[in-house]
Amino acid sequence: MRSKKPLALIAAAALVLAGCSGGGSDASTEGPVTLTWWHNRTTEPMKSKWQQIADDFHKSHPNTSFTIEPIQNEQFQTKVPLALQGSTPPDLYQQWGGGALADQLKSGKVADITQASSGWIGPLGKNADGWKVNGKQYGAPYLVHAVGFWYRKDLFTAAGVTSAPKTLDELNAAVAKLKGAGTVPIAIGGKDRWPDAFYWAYFAVRQCSVDTLKKAVEKTELTDPCFLKAGENLKAFLDTKPFQEGFVGTPAQQGAGSSAGMLANGKAAMELQGDWNPDVMQALTEDKELSSKIGWFPFPTVPGGQGDPSVLVGGGDGFSCTTRAAQACAEFLGHIVSDDVQKILAETNSGLPVTPAGVAALKSENHKTIADTVSKASHLQLYFDTAFPTKVGQALNDTIANFFAGQGGPDTIVKSVSEAAAGNK
Repeated sequence: MRSKKPLALIAAAALVLAGCSGGGSDASTEGPVTLTWWHNRTTEPMKSKWQQIADDFHKSHPNTSFTIEPIQNEQFQTKVPLALQGSTPPDLYQQWGGGALADQLKSGKVADITQASSGWIGPLGKNADGWKVNGKQYGAPYLVHAVGFWYRKDLFTAAGVTSAPKTLDELNAAVAKLKGAGTVPIAIGGKDRWPDAFYWAYFAVRQCSVDTLKKAVEKTELTDPCFLKAGENLKAFLDTKPFQEGFVGTPAQQGAGSSAGMLANGKAAMELQGDWNPDVMQALTEDKELSSKIGWFPFPTVPGGQGDPSVLVGGGDGFSCTTRAAQACAEFLGHIVSDDVQKILAETNSGLPVTPAGVAALKSENHKTIADTVSKASHLQLYFDTAFPTKVGQALNDTIANFFAGQGGPDTIVKSVSEAAAGNK
């Protein structure tokens, strides 16, 4: 759920955009096509909503049909590169932009949709920049994301935590109270590794200035001392032991025993996750009242450092097309960012729509809060594992996960990027 070079940073202010129209004429120049579509929504209701969105597009574009293959989110990291090396990659696939996209272009199979998207891409503004490389458009986002803490109001109340933590000291105090009440303070899906990276990223954006963050991504390096300090602050937080036992083996989103499932079923009080989490959690519990029991707050302020406390870590969900049926694929992307579809997406609690009409259609109070927080943020830092080239991002995530498991120190996190970047040249 995760521009990299050259456009690594999505401007938070660009969330509120001019409306955009979708669709366009049918892809008659290509003749009838069936688009193979890989997306990452394997659970309801979003799985069915994507099917309905495709069916509706087919009604108005009868030359375009779909073969849809929902794929577990964590599998995309390996499946997409392998597919792009083969002769039959999907026509439309989940894309988080940044360095991974830039790496995928080397296959020669990712479609340049700059011209094909010209009729609808403009109103997306800077939100579309994460899917550009060297000024050309290679995909488009349909949701914007921000990471923050989801929490159980009932477990907070039972433990005597009276308000959402605003500072690191308040978060540590909440962890202590929850432990005292016999509750797991924070669930984390360490098995999947990328959730661990959210913590390091937030300590980095709280410690480092926005200019330093931008330069780090541009140069693919973490040489500024603030990144080492971020690791030291993370180590101090880990020493409070805020997570469940055995968190290294816990998946993030798969099954009731996942970190999302623990929060959904009242087995943990908090989880640092993306704004898609309610949609994921609802599929992992039989509790129909879950939405009324959960709240959201941004990562707390951290004393010291030059980080702007309003900065958020996030990114966006989007899609890229491959070259076989690029025109039809691009027309469908235009449909996905149309106001009608954006309003549908707003109802899923899967993230923040990319059009004003979609944002206005948000019904969840938590997501309205997130949208407001994003609009006030000075900067939305793209997930570092996505902002860096693929191999560098993977090395960073692996090193952070090892750090969570007690291996290495704050300096190894910094060194992992330099070493991986050197090997990636």
